[in-house]
Formats: sequence, structure tokens, C-alpha cells
Amino acid sequence: MSKKTLHITNGNSLTNYLKELDIPGHILTWQEMLCEGPLSLEINTDEFLTKRKEFLNSFYHIEINEDEFKQELSVLNDTSGFSEIVLWFEYDLFCHINLLAVIKLLNEKNIQLPLFLVCSGRIKGETQLKGLSELSPDQLFNHFHDKVKLKDSDIDLAITLWQIYCGKDHNLFKPYITKKSSFKYLNACLKAHLKRFPNLKSGLSVLENNILKIINEKTIKSKNQLIGYVLNYQGYYGFGDMQILRLIDLLQVFYTEEDHKITLNRKGHEALIGYQNFSSEINNNLIFGGVERLNFSYNDKTNILIKTQLNVD
Repeated sequence: MSKKTLHITNGNSLTNYLKELDIPGHILTWQEMLCEGPLSLEINTDEFLTKRKEFLNSFYHIEINEDEFKQELSVLNDTSGFSEIVLWFEYDLFCHINLLAVIKLLNEKNIQLPLFLVCSGRIKGETQLKGLSELSPDQLFNHFHDKVKLKDSDIDLAITLWQIYCGKDHNLFKPYITKKSSFKYLNACLKAHLKRFPNLKSGLSVLENNILKIINEKTIKSKNQLIGYVLNYQGYYGFGDMQILRLIDLLQVFYTEEDHKITLNRKGHEALIGYQNFSSEINNNLIFGGVERLNFSYNDKTNILIKTQLNVD
């Protein structure tokens, strides 16, 4: 009996799509959103699961089904029936942090199978970046056919970047922004990550600033409409509705919502021109892996993070 392919997908939407298309093999669905919240360096631990349960519950009121989570990953306890592993992850930061984690977990479990990557993004003839679930069946099969085999150097790189993300100094990402690898969109994702920290001048992240720009430039009638715009114009972040809505709510000091219309107030206009640093008023106190967001500011002239004295011990 020939051995099967183990597919690891970036979520239920793609898993269901692959099943509809009868892609042969076993599918493991990776459900996490590790681009936000505290992490442990070692993934296959109770500490890691406890941190994630507490974060997802407190920030998004999501309850992790621990038994279901462990059952999904149990296939990795014995991979002798597989000949290869295909990782299905997209071009954005959301997916890339999860991708690093999956590679780290496979390394922890000492799984030596060949690793392949199917990664969507730029599509010939299309103007916008595309997620895997947005591809036509023909496009998806072409991506599968052209999957990239990860080298040892790629795997080592992924583990190193995971270690940095779980650590205290995210400036260590900077040398890797120009490093060549089989991860086509990794460089753009690392740049996007550093810009999630408050801008040194305005206190807004790139995405927070973009939300205010959309409110200023578009006719916005509701938060749902605003979420739609932000989802479409978020670049390499790949965030979902819940994450975007949380950002919009944190920014409410900058806009007025009345008569089915959302408009910037005076403080919103001041934030857009960088009149002062508003990071403490936004109070977006997320942790990114091992770093507290408010402990650093992003200097867009030097592309480095600077310790923020007001927020550090």
C-alpha cells in the first residue's frame, strides 16, 4: 500500500475546498491566529496551550476546545504512513506566523518527511493578491503542481524566525527582510510586522493609520462597511473580521458615529498628520509573541523599533 500525503491547511475554508476537489491524502487543519497574543517557544506543551486559551478568551471571547485541538494534531504523533507533508499557507502575515509555528512543531516532533509549500499571492492577470480559497479549481491545482520543496536552510530559517518572534527583540528580524528563501512573501510580511508597532511620531500602526485614512477619504455609513474596506486594503496582514473590528473599536476616540455615517473628529485629523503621539490613548496593548506592543515604537525613517520610555519599567 502506497503512503499518503499529509496536507496541513490554514483553516476550514481551504480544507473544505480541498475535499470538494478530491485532493488525495489526509488533511490536518491549523486553526490558530498566532500573529496576536503571547506565545511559548515550545509549541507542543501545556504552557503554550494555556497561554493561547487565556488570550483568545480574554481578547476575542473564543473558547478553545482542548480535546478537539489535541485530536486534530494527534496525526503528527505517528507520520509513518505518510511520504510527504504539503503546507498550504498564504502570502500574508497572519498565515506566515502560523506557517513558522507549524514548521517549528514538526521539528519538535522530529518529523523528517519532505516538506512542500503551496503559497498563493500574486496571480498572473489579477491586480489583487489572492488567498488559496479564492483561487479557481484550475488555479489551485496549478499551485499544487508547482509546490515548492523546502530546503534545510528554509526550515532552519523558519525556526530562527519563530525564536525571534517569541523573544524580546523584534529588531532581530531586520537582517532577514532582505534574505532570500523559498518563502516568496516572507520579506514583505516581516516589514509589515514591524509596522504593527506604534509609529514614533503619531502612535498609530500602519493599519490603524490606514483605517483613519479610509474614514477620511471614503463615505462610510457603518462599521460593517468600514470593515469591508479595511479587509480589502490591508495589504500583507491577512487579518479577519474580528481583528479588524477590535482595531476599529480601539480607534473610536478619533471618529464620530451618527446618522448612519462615520466621520473623523478633530483628534482623528490630528492623528493623521502626526500632531502628537496617541499610542497611550489608543491603548492597543497586544502582545506579539514575546513582545509587548506598547513597549516599542516604530521609527519609519530607520525601520527599527525603539523602546518607549513611557511604557517600559
